[in-house]
Amino acid sequence: MPLAHPGPEYLFCYRPHRIFRSLKSTLPHGAKRALLWAGSPRNIDLFHSLNQRVDSSRYRRVVCTFHDLFVITSEYSTPDFRRRFTDQAREAANRSDMVIAVSQFTADQVEDLLKVDRARIRVVQHGISAPEYNPVDREKIILFVGALQKRKNVLRLLQAFEQTPPGWKLVLAGSTGYESEEILNAVTRSTRRASIELPGYVNPETLEQLYRTASIFAFPSLDEGFGMPVLEAMAHGLPVLTSNRSALPEISGNAALLVDPTQTSSIADGLNLLTENEALRLKMAQEGRIHSSKFTWAKAVDETWAVYKELLD
Repeated sequence: MPLAHPGPEYLFCYRPHRIFRSLKSTLPHGAKRALLWAGSPRNIDLFHSLNQRVDSSRYRRVVCTFHDLFVITSEYSTPDFRRRFTDQAREAANRSDMVIAVSQFTADQVEDLLKVDRARIRVVQHGISAPEYNPVDREKIILFVGALQKRKNVLRLLQAFEQTPPGWKLVLAGSTGYESEEILNAVTRSTRRASIELPGYVNPETLEQLYRTASIFAFPSLDEGFGMPVLEAMAHGLPVLTSNRSALPEISGNAALLVDPTQTSSIADGLNLLTENEALRLKMAQEGRIHSSKFTWAKAVDETWAVYKELLD
């Protein structure tokens, strides 16, 4: 069937958001639970799973998107979760006619770790919704956005912040994650405790305000399949410090200050360079806004649609 426009009779997308151990677990008001593939039509031409789950082989064509594979490569989660994720990822790769990776870095991992032939892999990068840019007076805030967990390298960021000039604040915006206890204990013991804020998970309005008032965005993550916060910060006119590994150099281009995330001294040197050089911050902010504008959802949609057409035309 030629693919001219989307239609429910032959196109089906699936993304499970959470696996519940108990059907009696509490749901938000107005929400209900159901298996998304249960009762779906059996004459579907194309099934697109938006993560590493392909639970049926009854479709004519299958596309699966891989966002990252750090669960397989590193100990950033429990052994049981790593085993289940790895089994699911391998099954999804084997059942998919085409695999979409959100970065070249992730595409390389899909090929190397899951043994997917390169001819079956397409790179479709994420987009961002660019905010209206309104220059504002920024505060002496170093902002981090993400879960407080081992993979995000928050502990080294905290240690590096302790070496920055007085007068600066560190805001760690995000919920707790894997091995967060060590991070929270380090915050409690920090010599700069009074200058560290832990707002936890923040709503979109609060996050928008943080992006608009901070002066530096620090994201020295150890492993990312893409790195959405980097682009969001750039779009808000924030100079970005991030890691020189995984997908982060690819996504940040030449518009970020890259550091070695395994060396606290490297992160500290980068933070000090940015805190002490306002001209550099302004220059990087301008370059970041230009760079982030290249990542649009319209482009992502067009490239995803091209994958569908390639399989079905």
